[in-house]
Amino acid sequence: MLRIRTVTTASGAKAVQVIYYYKRKRVVYKHIGSGRSEAEVESLMLVAQDFIDNYTPSLPFKEETKFDNLIFLDRAQFLGVHYTFLYEVLSKVVNKVGLSYIKKPLLLDLVIMRILEPASKLRSIELMDTYFGIRHRRQSFYKSARDWLELKQDVEQIVVAFAKSSYAFNFELLFYDVTTLYFETFEEDELRENGFSKDNKSQQPQILVALMVTKEGFPVSYEVFSGSTFEGHTILPVVQKFIRKHGVANFTIVADAAMISSVNVQALVESNINYIVGARLGNLSSPLIEQIDRSLKREDGHSIRIKTDNGYLICSYSAVRYKKDKYEMEKQIQKAETIIQTPSKGKKTKFTKSRGEVLELNRTLIQKTKKLLGIKGYYTNLEESVADNNTIIGHYHELYRIEQAFRISKSDLQTRPIFHYKEEPINLHLLVCFMSLVVSKHIELSTEVSIKKFVTELKKITDARMVNGITGKEIRIRAKITPLIEKLVQNLKLPH
Repeated sequence: MLRIRTVTTASGAKAVQVIYYYKRKRVVYKHIGSGRSEAEVESLMLVAQDFIDNYTPSLPFKEETKFDNLIFLDRAQFLGVHYTFLYEVLSKVVNKVGLSYIKKPLLLDLVIMRILEPASKLRSIELMDTYFGIRHRRQSFYKSARDWLELKQDVEQIVVAFAKSSYAFNFELLFYDVTTLYFETFEEDELRENGFSKDNKSQQPQILVALMVTKEGFPVSYEVFSGSTFEGHTILPVVQKFIRKHGVANFTIVADAAMISSVNVQALVESNINYIVGARLGNLSSPLIEQIDRSLKREDGHSIRIKTDNGYLICSYSAVRYKKDKYEMEKQIQKAETIIQTPSKGKKTKFTKSRGEVLELNRTLIQKTKKLLGIKGYYTNLEESVADNNTIIGHYHELYRIEQAFRISKSDLQTRPIFHYKEEPINLHLLVCFMSLVVSKHIELSTEVSIKKFVTELKKITDARMVNGITGKEIRIRAKITPLIEKLVQNLKLPH
């Protein structure tokens, strides 16, 4: 059995040990510590007795039991908590995606901090110490940041390779969209320019960011344009650059209606790029609207395909869309009638037109709108033998995934507003945000919960930091992992 033994050391202190006898030989099983005062020795003996009472292993004793975590609360000092578990999991996801191949620890830690708590780069460095106990020097950031700008192409190559291996990405189908990011300033330059803002910040300079994602919504590439660039002018250079970079042969891009024009269609076809884009039916010619009205059966699931200068126009009908369109039309007509009756209280709206100084209902437009109620249009150059109408419509409806990616980027990762004022920091900011978006989206796809909920749950697993008042060593006590967190982490299929 285990016993307590005290022995005077060469320095005059008293060492407290836990021993046992084996084949008539005394064996020191555990050295508890050394004390110089009677109070210290008494405390050490209490610890030794507690160890014997609660941690006695089965004989024969083969190795010394770890003891550093055994403390008395009245002899301990609480230092705070770290989110080490969350950091470990996010680091493993970063590694699984392949981003650790770039071998830039500070950059990768900034990516993790962007997911946990978006902040400025210098503030993030401070928070790394607070949340994880990881220390980076500010000078390291200033010294390395400029070199990171050259990593964009390497990062995209890594991300595309991961998309191939994990999501069977084969370049055949990509979803494209753009968004605007505004700046907390009113000063413009060559990159930051005023333009049409999707954030309702038209008076503030902005940039245009183009993003491409897979059918699952996993991001694979991005580009940056000056804020005054028309979004329809971005699709060709972005897609062509992506094709050249990856040597793609068969390629279909899916985008919303803003990307279609006769010039774009011709250039896409000449570049051997297939396309599926939304159609703005209100801009169609009267004869084409009449043809759609005559040909399309007003029943759910019915669709038609008409050859036009912009490729095949596919139109489908939905009863749910009809109710929504009809409600919106009637609301606009009612608004127009109110404005006509009391012109001083309003101004021109959708269904009004001017005859001299008199406003009246635009009945031609109303009739045109009625013929298109419940109808959605799509343009494509794909033959029906390659992709039938339902396939085209299904692909276009997956475009919401890129909207989800932008929502994650703008809200959870707080890509906007941008507080940088020079081009290099802006590009670095977007690189960090893109890498964070890649990691976040993979987590969402794997766990089927939002990145916000994922972080919230894993933050519950804290490491309490305490100093053992007897040994002087810091120990950590980790919160118990819940079944939900265990399931979330298992779904990520991370290496142990």
